[in-house]
Amino acid sequence: MTTIPDAPKPVFRPSMLIYDTRYRSLTIQVVVLFLFMAGAAWLIDNAIQNLRTLGKDFNFSFLGQRAGYDINQRLVAYDSNSTHGRALLVGLLNTLLLAVMSCALATVIGVIAGVLRLSGNWLVARLMTVYVETFRNIPTLLWILVFGAIMTESMPAPAAFRGDNPTAEMILGMVAITNRGVYVPEPMFARSLGDLDLGLFLVSIDLLALAAVLIAGILIRRRLLRHAEAVQNATGVRPVTWWKGLLAVVLPPALLLWALGFHLNYPELAGFNFSGGIHLRNSLIAMWLALSIYTGAFIAENVRAGIMAVSRGQTEAAFALGLRPGTTMNLVILPQAKRIIIPPLISQYLNITKNTSLALAVGYMDLRSTLGGITLNQTGRELEAMLLMMLIYLVISLLISLAMNLYNRRVGLKER
Repeated sequence: MTTIPDAPKPVFRPSMLIYDTRYRSLTIQVVVLFLFMAGAAWLIDNAIQNLRTLGKDFNFSFLGQRAGYDINQRLVAYDSNSTHGRALLVGLLNTLLLAVMSCALATVIGVIAGVLRLSGNWLVARLMTVYVETFRNIPTLLWILVFGAIMTESMPAPAAFRGDNPTAEMILGMVAITNRGVYVPEPMFARSLGDLDLGLFLVSIDLLALAAVLIAGILIRRRLLRHAEAVQNATGVRPVTWWKGLLAVVLPPALLLWALGFHLNYPELAGFNFSGGIHLRNSLIAMWLALSIYTGAFIAENVRAGIMAVSRGQTEAAFALGLRPGTTMNLVILPQAKRIIIPPLISQYLNITKNTSLALAVGYMDLRSTLGGITLNQTGRELEAMLLMMLIYLVISLLISLAMNLYNRRVGLKER
């Protein structure tokens, strides 16, 4: 019987790292990795040598030094005797406040504008087109300056609210819009539970209790809805649960507010300015409106694209069942369009967060203005301040992406 000898095993040769397709890709990756590491090492060594030439070292001890400057808009206690680290915290909280407010308002504006742009009413659809094309084709900074000028130059002075015949009046007797800012009522508690000291700042126990009660009510409402769906699947009859869910969400917080003695502290004109209430500076209002309306134009296009991607048959089927256009949009079209809208929506939220760094143009003291502005100039720690600021923006952006991707995964189509 004839036997076939085994094929000789290929002998590895160094040239195979380049000419053999089995090894070429790995070789290229290793070379690129070493080049990247060499470039990074050169940049770090160059920075260290330059710092040494200037008589500097690399450390973050400046964060413990006295800041010596004031911050006009702040969410936690701060004065000029606080440290640069405290100023960083105040600027970070101001950045997060502006980002959250802008994301929320931009989403509302974008959804409404995106839906109305597909309206059958010619005038409404054209107006939304003008809004989208106007705002998204002019740089953000220009809109920030425009809204800053409007709030500063066009709004009445506090003195206009004084006298027997004032030229300006408060909205509903509780909100004053002036050229120095917007004054709104401040929530107060007559029987407050106090504050929780977290070291860096104080957290109101009243707000924590209110949030806990509200979350518990929402969970109870969701459980009621799941029970109603189970009963409907078993019997074909859906029990009425809307009033139970409403009571679960509204009644416990209302009782808690009554027990804590909730009331509003209204702003009042005293001397040359308003006192009491919450003072929202014009810089914050200008940034909020500019970022929201500007980004809302981009979100409107995302919403329009998502709606148009849903099959026309879905709308026709809903109309055949007797659903009204508004109900069809809320219950049929938008839930299906979410999987297309959310991915680009993440990018818009990231753009809002990064565009908050333009607040320096109108004097809003955010992270860029505190850590990357006054602190950097006073301490001379350019490298440390810039690296720390870049790291903070990176972490915020990654957290936003993570949260939105988790939500996108939850509302996405479930494949079987």
